[in-house]
Amino acid sequence: MERTPKQKMLAGELYHPDDPEIQADAHACKAWMVRYNAALGLSPADRRVLLREIFAGVGDDTVVRPPFHCDYGLHITLEDHVFLNFGCVILDCAPVHIGARTQIGPGVQILTADHPRDAASREAGLEFAQPIRIGRNVWIGGGALILPGVTVGDHAIIGAGSVVTRDVAEGDTVVGNPARPLPRRGEA
Repeated sequence: MERTPKQKMLAGELYHPDDPEIQADAHACKAWMVRYNAALGLSPADRRVLLREIFAGVGDDTVVRPPFHCDYGLHITLEDHVFLNFGCVILDCAPVHIGARTQIGPGVQILTADHPRDAASREAGLEFAQPIRIGRNVWIGGGALILPGVTVGDHAIIGAGSVVTRDVAEGDTVVGNPARPLPRRGEA
């Protein structure tokens, strides 16, 4: 049996984003974002109730400061004590998992959505997505971009404004565009 476009999207295969099931999920998320982004004056606990309406998982003491934007919300998991500052964007066409005690600065973009390199496939309106996994106790500086398919190891640091195009090893600090690891203390 052939997969639905939504199943293809979540499996990292080419899919058409205008599929009715996918569009219904996107429309529901837009309605949710209107409510969530109007909730800045609510307590973090009350905002967590809203997050749990749509996200795949939301841990204890997690804070997401509005405004916040995502495609579906359904594919986002935030573990305990995660903090997302103002203006974060998560394009969750594939699963996004963020580990406990990770702190994310303002204006960070986490982007699972991707497009074929083949012009004919793009012309046909096809897209694909790759999951992103961010470990625990990671610090991501403001304005950083995390691109499709990236895994960030536990305890890593991503410098402000960095563009992360490949995996980041546990404990590494990466900076720049494209982001490159800095030498660890004690290394030449």
